[in-house]
Amino acid sequence: MAVNYEPITGRYVAVKDGGETYRVFFEEAGQGIPLLCLHTAGADSRQWRHVLNDPEITKRFRVIAFDFPYHGRSTPPDGWWLKKYQLTTMNYLSMIRAVWQTLELERPVVMGCSMGGAITLKVAADFQDELTGIVGLESVAHARGRYNDFLHHPAVHGGELCATYTMGLNAPSSPEVSKRENWWYYSQGGPGVYAGDVFFYSFDWDAREDIKRIDTRRCKVSLLTGEYDYSCTPAMTEAVAKEIPGCRMTIMKGMGHFPMVENYAAFRPFLLPELQYMAG
Repeated sequence: MAVNYEPITGRYVAVKDGGETYRVFFEEAGQGIPLLCLHTAGADSRQWRHVLNDPEITKRFRVIAFDFPYHGRSTPPDGWWLKKYQLTTMNYLSMIRAVWQTLELERPVVMGCSMGGAITLKVAADFQDELTGIVGLESVAHARGRYNDFLHHPAVHGGELCATYTMGLNAPSSPEVSKRENWWYYSQGGPGVYAGDVFFYSFDWDAREDIKRIDTRRCKVSLLTGEYDYSCTPAMTEAVAKEIPGCRMTIMKGMGHFPMVENYAAFRPFLLPELQYMAG
């Protein structure tokens, strides 16, 4: 009987950034235009498995999804146990660029969701001449209010809290099995990692002025936000779009905060036209 392998290859690579060398895990599939995928806060690149397995996408794109240091299968830097993990805009941005430079990706498309969708805006503002474009899922230029002290608390099971806390961000119509899959990924996050990511999202992140520098003639911009997302609301994405002349924006009916994993079948018709736009 033939073995039914998925067309995904997983590898580790040494990425140098900010005086540290990180052991970074990434998965890839396909060939063509590099499509670098950024996972959500506290999770990992397994969220992108449907995109990696989509032959309609991989025939034109080399899809690469990596685990940010401290997340998934990537290793924290030496001495991680001596300091509290808190993500900042600058070290997030720097690591993303270090990954595409290390992998020698030429004019990639960067696609991210949630905090990954937010940082794509800063990626485009600062490095638009190095990119083909960005696809921002649930992108917001400024957000407050997601952080609370129970996200990393000795009296609370951190994995189950973070997984259940984010469960409510899925659309009610998304399949239960897919919502639970995302719950499982979140439940496996390292202690304090989700809290450290939400620190970035809730306190450090503000790109309201940066987005005004994005030139869509140099770097294409597509924004996709779920109608049920109350973390990055449709109104927040609409505010971003108003500041970026020439960008494309769609509010996705029936979708929540995690479209690529919570309901890929429903998300796919929204995604494929934007990737066609990037490829064109």
